Amino acid sequence: MTAGVRYPRHVRVRARADFDRIFASATRTASPMLAVHLLSEEGPARLGLAVSRKVDKRAVGRNRIKRVLRDAFRLMQPQLAPGSYVVVARPAAAQADNPALRAAFLNVLRRARALPPSSAAGTMPASPIPSTPVSSGA
Repeated sequence: MTAGVRYPRHVRVRARADFDRIFASATRTASPMLAVHLLSEEGPARLGLAVSRKVDKRAVGRNRIKRVLRDAFRLMQPQLAPGSYVVVARPAAAQADNPALRAAFLNVLRRARALPPSSAAGTMPASPIPSTPVSSGA
């Protein structure tokens, strides 16, 4: 656990009424593994998780998915847009390993515009020579 970055109770979506309100009025962005419902609100980014038995029949599998998503959220929380996030896991999440779950979560958050866009890493290295305008010889 990274020192100084915590996951306290006030950044969790826990009440049934909060889940219902978020599902009713949030925008949804989905991938094959996860769906994220984002409701823009004041205050810190809050996380709620929904991992049903349809995703994985075994509690150990459902708990692994929740643990990985909570940890990824905890580390990204300072960069996230304010609001309430409810992540609904889909059956494909049960077969995914931990890095794939983190990558899917990051991808869905970017598509939902909850994270700033990543800097585009191109295939060409930056040129050390500054570009100069080409003059037309007239």
